[in-house]
Amino acid sequence: MKWKDGKRAAASLTYDDSTINQFRVALPIMNQLNLPGTFYVITGAIPGSQYEPTFVGRPVDEIIAETADIPTNKENLFERASAIRFLGLDGTYQYHNRAGQAMESGNLEEAISAIDEGYQRVRNGEFVPDTTYDEELYDVLAIEDMNVDLITWDELQEVANQGHEIGSHTILHPYLAVLDSANIHHELVKSREDILNHLGPEHTFSAEGPFGTENERVMEYAYELYPALRNRMPHSWLDELNRSSDEDPTQSQNEYVQWQRGTLSDTPMETMKSWVDTSLEKDNIWLVLVIHGVEGIGWEPLTESELTEYFGYMADKTDDLWVATFKDVTQYIRERMNADVETNYDNDRISVNLTHSLDPHLYNHPLTLKTYIPTEWSSISVRQGDAMNEAEVMKDDTGTYVLYDAVPNAETIELSPENVD
Repeated sequence: MKWKDGKRAAASLTYDDSTINQFRVALPIMNQLNLPGTFYVITGAIPGSQYEPTFVGRPVDEIIAETADIPTNKENLFERASAIRFLGLDGTYQYHNRAGQAMESGNLEEAISAIDEGYQRVRNGEFVPDTTYDEELYDVLAIEDMNVDLITWDELQEVANQGHEIGSHTILHPYLAVLDSANIHHELVKSREDILNHLGPEHTFSAEGPFGTENERVMEYAYELYPALRNRMPHSWLDELNRSSDEDPTQSQNEYVQWQRGTLSDTPMETMKSWVDTSLEKDNIWLVLVIHGVEGIGWEPLTESELTEYFGYMADKTDDLWVATFKDVTQYIRERMNADVETNYDNDRISVNLTHSLDPHLYNHPLTLKTYIPTEWSSISVRQGDAMNEAEVMKDDTGTYVLYDAVPNAETIELSPENVD
């Protein structure tokens, strides 16, 4: 089946930046409604993380001195844009941000100009010393009150235990497109390592590069570490409509379309509900919601009452809408697109073999199968290995069938009437 349990569409609730009210306000609502979510966390903002924000490279004083004689160019831009966040001066990270915004827009010259301006001001002594990065951190999190609590690893472990996915959003949310190789590596690898050490390998499947980057150079680095990125999923059978796209997902003729929508503080509730309704119009849409702030904390926050209404609306649609983590949906659709099903009918038994060609250590999510059965079978048992379940018998225009979940690359699935030994 295209989606788990034969449902008509899929939806994933994803959160960026790991601000505290995502967990204290939004999470209880989701748990009450049995809606799993994916939380992309900034590991440098979590107390107890092993890897803190830092510049990986030669001494920054050397770089500053060099800028006096050698203008910024496309060869040295990435090193300088990486270092300018970590000069021990208050506010220089803003020039990294300006350069990053320009690079994401494809404007190399504007990025170069921003970095040149920043270092000129550094040489002129226009910045005051600052040995911490709290200002940048709280600016990234869009938090004005620096006394606001930060999520802890112990709390994230509880979130994971409740069935939610945790993924990386880097160490300190940089514009990866203007980092050099060493610092892209540090932000991606070390953030992943902290998550691995605290939460385990099951939470190192997916990640999100900050600012929704689709920079090809960054994607190449990131896909060496993570099987899935919310930023990009380049499959020939998947249309990707990002948050800025105004294309109608129902017009896609591809097997799947990932439709990302970003909830903002001024997004009308009817608009957000319409995204759910649109997703159910066809059978190929995966709605990926991107949420940031919650109840006054974080960028573009939604209120508790808005989340209660919206999530309740989604929960009312779950007969047809599969709400699952980003990881689970990714695994399901990739497994399905690489799966083979062999069915053998033998008198009073049906044997089904389900396999796929992907790495079984990464891809072991059950797939929902639909098997047609003899019309006289009114009560069916489905066995795979030691697991046995009764399946509901249903009918469509083709005949009598059952839907059931099966694990790929595992034991043969056996279907039989319940009164057959």
